[in-house]
Amino acid sequence: MQHAQGARPDPSHGYCTDDVARALMVDLLHQRELGWQAVATSADRNVTFLAEAFEGSTGRFRNLRRWDGMWLDIPGSEDANARALHALAVAIASAPAGTVHDDASALFERAFSTASHVSSLRPRATVILACEAVARMRGFDVVADVYHRVANDLWKSFSGCESDTDWPWPGALVTYENELPPQALIVAGRRLDRPRMVQAGLRVLDWLIDAQTGEDGTLRTIGNAGWWPRGGQAARYDQQPISTTTLLLAAETALEQTADPRYRNAMESAYGWFLGRNDARTPVADPISGAGADGIGPAGVSRNQGAESTLMWLIALEHVRDLRPRNAQATAKPGDAFAAVA
Repeated sequence: MQHAQGARPDPSHGYCTDDVARALMVDLLHQRELGWQAVATSADRNVTFLAEAFEGSTGRFRNLRRWDGMWLDIPGSEDANARALHALAVAIASAPAGTVHDDASALFERAFSTASHVSSLRPRATVILACEAVARMRGFDVVADVYHRVANDLWKSFSGCESDTDWPWPGALVTYENELPPQALIVAGRRLDRPRMVQAGLRVLDWLIDAQTGEDGTLRTIGNAGWWPRGGQAARYDQQPISTTTLLLAAETALEQTADPRYRNAMESAYGWFLGRNDARTPVADPISGAGADGIGPAGVSRNQGAESTLMWLIALEHVRDLRPRNAQATAKPGDAFAAVA
């Protein structure tokens, strides 16, 4: 279910492809810790949902599904389509041989024909990440045409504001998942041997991290009650887990690219946001139950635990595991958010 009242799923809002794609990503991350058999049933269920979401006549994925199975949008959004492609690409790259891998591969091949038909920043960035996942597994030639085309489109959006240090953003409003496009620029620039693209991605990411980091190091993601208009102030609330995890993942990519410790610090700030190092001074997520709250508003942390919020927390948790050894709690320094990683 997309939404919840407290911890109870709310069937009135049904399901969405966005969240199922994220759930498949969580399955694929969890297998590293739990083994494939522990996640195989869930992964198979999620790939089956994506197959049912695919609309052959449009070559796109539908997004919104009522609790009784009726689809409400044909086709779905560019965002949902790109996220489904990305999740399937990661399944191709990381699921073991078998039904899930084979079904994901077949579905990806059917859906990939429309992958370059994207006009917005976030879907373009997500398609690049999907292409990168497949390129690592099957070779660049399989995705080269779409990869080049979408990377060039994304680059055109940012190259026009490359010299604007005050607002290096291709638009008058910064909203959510803002770190996804610069992450994709770094990934694509590295793959295509275009250093200028990599540097642009790093500059935009630095700008976003600086704008959302307080003097005490606390992360304050751009709120959805007004976002951040050019020439104005960034909204303080509501801060959402999706924005926090997106920043964490982009910082991870930048850390891999540069080995600059400030990106590890950014990851730690993002992870700490979930654990209570935030404006509310209250945990947004529970490492024990795995639940994630819907964000931080003026009154504090939301009591609702929707699918997106919980899944973004679980994705963040799995990615910081890579940066912390198993005996982290015994050796951690005071204030190190990664010490909480089990």
